[in-house]
Amino acid sequence: MGKRRCGAAVVTVALALAVAPAGAAADEAYTGQAQVGPSRVGQAHTGDAAAPARPAVTVPVPAPTAAPEEFARLTPAVARQLDTAIRKVMTEAQVPGVIVSLSAPGKGTYVRTFGVADEATGMPMSAGLNMRIGSETKTFTVTAVLQLVDEGRVGLDDPIGKYVDGVPNGDRITLRDLAGMRSGLFNYSADEDFGKAFLADPGRTFTPQQLLAYSFEHPVLFEPGARFDYSNTNLILLGLVVEKVTGQRLGDYINREVVAAAGLKHTLFPVGAEFPRPHAQGYTDQTPSGKTANATDWNPSWGWAAGAMISNLSDLRSWARTVATGTLLKPATQAERLKALPSLPGAGYGLGIFNVQGWIGHNGSLPGYQSLTVHLPGPQATLVVLLNTDTDYRGSAPSTLFGKAITQIVTPDHVFSLPARPVTGH
Repeated sequence: MGKRRCGAAVVTVALALAVAPAGAAADEAYTGQAQVGPSRVGQAHTGDAAAPARPAVTVPVPAPTAAPEEFARLTPAVARQLDTAIRKVMTEAQVPGVIVSLSAPGKGTYVRTFGVADEATGMPMSAGLNMRIGSETKTFTVTAVLQLVDEGRVGLDDPIGKYVDGVPNGDRITLRDLAGMRSGLFNYSADEDFGKAFLADPGRTFTPQQLLAYSFEHPVLFEPGARFDYSNTNLILLGLVVEKVTGQRLGDYINREVVAAAGLKHTLFPVGAEFPRPHAQGYTDQTPSGKTANATDWNPSWGWAAGAMISNLSDLRSWARTVATGTLLKPATQAERLKALPSLPGAGYGLGIFNVQGWIGHNGSLPGYQSLTVHLPGPQATLVVLLNTDTDYRGSAPSTLFGKAITQIVTPDHVFSLPARPVTGH
């Protein structure tokens, strides 16, 4: 099922540490809500984003001592430019509603909401709503694995076969290969039978073993480590590693050892389809007919370790910095996470994390929702975008379109742009 997208690449996804204060005077902050018309149906992109083999090189990360001009001061004039750019993307991509937060120390804070959270009632989008974050879940799962690395309980170069039986090439695929999307294992959410089963009953619960079975019916795509290929299968296996080593359910472990440890109050790895209120309604065209449907209560168990989690704006602002700076990890382990090998043009992928023109983090996409949470180390800038549709516009994810439009204004030397999105949606 080519349309089933899991976090797309994006490149998407915390410790008792909040985002650094913006340091702006009251008149520098720009917040509010603006109404934009409802969305219309569009066709979802189904292309594969696998990249050919390339030399292993590290994508440079901006130094912490970046010059002030690397990030535009968020003055009222710049805020108006951002408003215009965001509205333009909303209109063109027919996005019902979007939440945007942008900040950097000494540069100001921009927090705005546009459009509606519920097309049926007209309820406006608001900054406090809970949202499904899809593939940003990967940043939490990989953080859990890296914490176990720090504790000496697993090794990045351990073969997955040490922990999970029956994995093709399991004696040679390492945990590093899985976290870096270089295992060669087929993406279960691109399997036609999986797609049919999911769309026949979006409320059903999938087990990790069922998801792996869809993948393992296919031959491996390439030798371990040979190239980048975004696959949710990798994260399902890493989730099973966490469970095997800790003896705990993955969601329980992440909620306590990652979410609570990061001081996050509104982030959750759900057991099933539960979705704490208040939340936005989510709209998707990933249906048998291609017509838009409300996917708010669809069961995200099919994404599990790759894309099942829920969060909100305030938590993701904090998590962006935590992931990018490695607060929950030892410095050497964080350095391993940030070794971003080439994946897509202009982007590198580390261990469960993207580096897109210097912006570090992940994006997420699953039926009804998309997200983007990234941090630019030089100016210590953080960008979070949350929206309630996953319908593509001319082959591009709306979250990427928002990211590009915003960064073209505030960081023209670091424009966030992904030329293609991996199939799978979280």
